[in-house]
Amino acid sequence: MPWYEVLALLAAGMAAGTINTIVGAGTLITFPTLLFFGFPPVVANVSNTIGLVAGGLTGIHGYRRELVGQGDTLRRLMPASFLGAVVGAVLLLWLPESVFDTVVPVLIAAALVLVLIGPRIQAWAAARHPDQDSRGRRVLMVAGVFGAGVYGGYFGAAQGVLMVGIMSVLMTISLQHINGLKNVLVTLANAVAAGTFILVASDRINWAVVALIAVGSLVGGVIGSRVGRRLSPAVLRAVIVVVGVLAITKMVL
Repeated sequence: MPWYEVLALLAAGMAAGTINTIVGAGTLITFPTLLFFGFPPVVANVSNTIGLVAGGLTGIHGYRRELVGQGDTLRRLMPASFLGAVVGAVLLLWLPESVFDTVVPVLIAAALVLVLIGPRIQAWAAARHPDQDSRGRRVLMVAGVFGAGVYGGYFGAAQGVLMVGIMSVLMTISLQHINGLKNVLVTLANAVAAGTFILVASDRINWAVVALIAVGSLVGGVIGSRVGRRLSPAVLRAVIVVVGVLAITKMVL
């Protein structure tokens, strides 16, 4: 592998790790970079998913303060993310990419709308339904996290945006605390998908790519947690929307 390709993949991994921790769309940097250097799409997707797990771990550590007291919520949602990721990973190996080509931009757009109007929906729901932890909300949350996990196991780009959008509507905690939960759930989904690929599709893994993306994203996760935690809710929401719009544009064009 030429030196300039090594540097490009390290830089792409670092940028992806940073963006994933703050918002969640880093694959839109690493995946096109791998395609540019001639890696087959499935090999690029599988290797990228495995490599980005490292950045998720440093992002979780950086948001550990926001995770205090969230144990019950995580125990309720992590199984849904786990199962969804397994389903998504299997779909990646069985279905053509064209199946999701039209669906993904719509999902991201819907998530952006949820991120924007989430506070208003929360306020409306709080006024009409004082029980903030109702059974209905729990069911919807689990279903939403499962769906995001399926998407994350299949492709993963902007999975974090989807997750934040869902939780912004169904939860009343701050956006920073939601981001902390998102980092755990998305990293879990990526790790499960990565494990599935290692077990059943080892021939489609480029370990050199995995190592470079992992090193870069490891550093990016540290940077992203330091930057993201300092952003106000309004700025963080704006960043999520900008990244989401760029993701949709890149997928459509």
